[in-house]
Amino acid sequence: MSDTHRQWNLWATLRKALTLDGDFYENARNTPKNQRIARTIVILAAVSHALGSAIILVINRATLPILALSLLIDGLSVVGGYYFWTLTIWKIGQWLKRDSLTYSDLLIPIGFAYAPQVLNFLTLIPLFGRPIELLLALWSLLAVIVAVRQGLDIKTRWAALICLVGWPLVHVAIGFVQVYKSS
Repeated sequence: MSDTHRQWNLWATLRKALTLDGDFYENARNTPKNQRIARTIVILAAVSHALGSAIILVINRATLPILALSLLIDGLSVVGGYYFWTLTIWKIGQWLKRDSLTYSDLLIPIGFAYAPQVLNFLTLIPLFGRPIELLLALWSLLAVIVAVRQGLDIKTRWAALICLVGWPLVHVAIGFVQVYKSS
């Protein structure tokens, strides 16, 4: 498969994930190709988040070791949040439905649902950074709700409840990382 075709698949996947297309999330099967694309989206989200932090740190004249450590922690917090949030959703899904999906089956649609976070670099826009960050977080939450609803074949209300259990924990943890970096 050519690099151009792979890039097209990534951009087509991002576009469908961003539109919260329920059929797209329902048909996100556990294949090596989808695993790669989902992982790429999460990594792009982490890089985008770290890029925004890097610019702010450079403006504040952070030293190179502090900058490198901050970027590493920032990127790892996004990736770690993805795995943690998927774990909480999977565990609650197991409790609700005994015949639910495996953890690895949920990693793909939830990875796709991280698509709005790829735009996290936009938080650099002066005065709009925090509102953009909140908008992207809510957009990701809605995408994960759609992914869980389709993946676990449950009502939207239950999917929202499941997703809302882990979502605040992930954002509190990322907030702690950001506060720790700035001090």
